[in-house]
Amino acid sequence: MSGETTLNLFQQQEANRRRTVFLIIGFVLFFAWLGFGGDLIYYLSTAGAPPRAYHHVFPWFGLLLTGFGVGTAWYGYSTGPLKVLWATGAREVVTPQTDQERQLVNVVEEMAIAAAVPRPRIWIDPDPDPNAFATGVDPAHAHIAVTQGLLDILNRDELQGVVAHELGHVKNLDIRLMTTLAALVGAVVLMHDGTSRIMGRGIGFGGGGESGSRGGKKGGDLIILLLVVWIISWVLAPIITQCMAMAVSRGREYLADAMGAQFTRNPLALASALQKIDAAEGPTSSIKRGAAHLCIADPLGRQVNLHEGMLSNWLGTHPPMNARIIRLKGMGYAQLKQQGGTVA
Repeated sequence: MSGETTLNLFQQQEANRRRTVFLIIGFVLFFAWLGFGGDLIYYLSTAGAPPRAYHHVFPWFGLLLTGFGVGTAWYGYSTGPLKVLWATGAREVVTPQTDQERQLVNVVEEMAIAAAVPRPRIWIDPDPDPNAFATGVDPAHAHIAVTQGLLDILNRDELQGVVAHELGHVKNLDIRLMTTLAALVGAVVLMHDGTSRIMGRGIGFGGGGESGSRGGKKGGDLIILLLVVWIISWVLAPIITQCMAMAVSRGREYLADAMGAQFTRNPLALASALQKIDAAEGPTSSIKRGAAHLCIADPLGRQVNLHEGMLSNWLGTHPPMNARIIRLKGMGYAQLKQQGGTVA
């Protein structure tokens, strides 16, 4: 590996560490806003209530949601990898029982040596659609999962390319960022669904005798404005986190492809594997929306991933498969030319 490539790898690792920290901080601050914002709205709406009526003073809602955000972020970071694997129905390969499993274990061991990382734990997802993903918090605690459909259609060289691609994500710490994001996306969606009923009931507005005055009208306008922003935050929370999940991974797929080609020294094998994956009939049903960005190919089959452009680059989880294949074939043809070989 050249010095420039090594430097870029270290820069990528450090960038992923920073992004993971910022992601967790942003997640906690979002829940703090929802909590303390709700307290502020409730405080203002009850400030003019009669003396014996309830006056919301103690910010219990803010403390509760901030604590929930901190606990969820910690839990998601520490248990996210196994939760993602559990959600897909994958089983761990401890003692290989079939020729496919033995070949998979051998390939993962070979590629781990080539990538200079510890051998990750190996899992097989029973889904018949070909796909693969890596998860974990660092190379020492990494997991690689492949679907049964992938094992059924790829030859050994192609499987090497896919595994090497996933080890590229492991080596540059993409797995830490993307797994943490998957866990937090799931938490936001769960929290959003669980509290939608409460929001639907609305918040009562306490009013004093001065509600018709100029000052009371201004106070009421402020409460309504805060309430609208607070509700919009809740409504948009799952959408925003989904967009974050999409935005983090598109460029990383190109880098992981290049690293996979470097580890195997056979970019054409990975190109062939991607062609077979792309030709599959249907999406990977076992991979849920919050973890789609982890996979080597979009498991949901979304149209946005078929195009280039600013909007697609922001909303797409993966680059267009044709663009990835063309890049890999270009690497392979250049390699053959350097070696004096012929291009098929």
